[in-house]
Amino acid sequence: MEFSMTRGCALAGVVALTIVACRTAAPPIRFAPLGTGPTQLRRDYPLSDAERLALTPEAFRRLTQDQVDQVYNRLSSGTIPDGPFRGDLFFPRDRDGHAHIRDLADTSLPLAANVAALRAEHLGRLFWKGKVLFRSQGLVRNRIDDLAILKPIVTEAGSVPKLTFDGHTTWLLFPATLSCGPSRFESARHSILIDYSQTAALDGYRAVPDKLAGPEGLNIFDEIRVVRPGLYLGRSYFGSRFALNFTLLDPGVTANPPLTDTNDDCATTAP
Repeated sequence: MEFSMTRGCALAGVVALTIVACRTAAPPIRFAPLGTGPTQLRRDYPLSDAERLALTPEAFRRLTQDQVDQVYNRLSSGTIPDGPFRGDLFFPRDRDGHAHIRDLADTSLPLAANVAALRAEHLGRLFWKGKVLFRSQGLVRNRIDDLAILKPIVTEAGSVPKLTFDGHTTWLLFPATLSCGPSRFESARHSILIDYSQTAALDGYRAVPDKLAGPEGLNIFDEIRVVRPGLYLGRSYFGSRFALNFTLLDPGVTANPPLTDTNDDCATTAP
């Protein structure tokens, strides 16, 4: 089936989410006054073991973007992880809990943008189930639910590799490179990088739909840092613009793991 530009544009907003209600109590995390520099933040507000354990995918959705940024700033990259992870995503939120969608809606209308973001989050969670990191290959693939929205455009769907994990059988699409390098958020320190700029050159690349994540599409770039064993906090960019947050969780790791290796740097630790 021919892949039309119109259909591609319609799907682009959904694909953007493949790669990151009522307000309840925020997790018990200490936060510095706004404007506190990163060095002072890490020195005076290091994350305690109790704070790391309180940070769950659900807890992150109750934080403002300023608070999420403060947490990310206090994290180290950790060692590059390996294997499949459950994914969750959330758009930046202000102090009133309003989510703000970027690059996918007209943000000149705050209420409309908030509604669009909440709908996009819901759709994204239905569509994107996480990532599989192949550390030895320096490769990432995204776990995409076998939804009807993609079936009309994916040729030879039966040949798409699948993975059964965490109660879901998902397609493995949108390949990206996996490495350690300077963070876009804070270039002086490292993050684990997931880069879609060379997606067309990677093994298993399918022009439809994979190119939607690459330079011809949304030009996605992700980076992650370790919160605690089995949980990573990520930031996703469309081109040069920050777009959304996401978490990666290994559900096989106990909820109260030994908090080792959380200060490791991917540039100095062996995989």
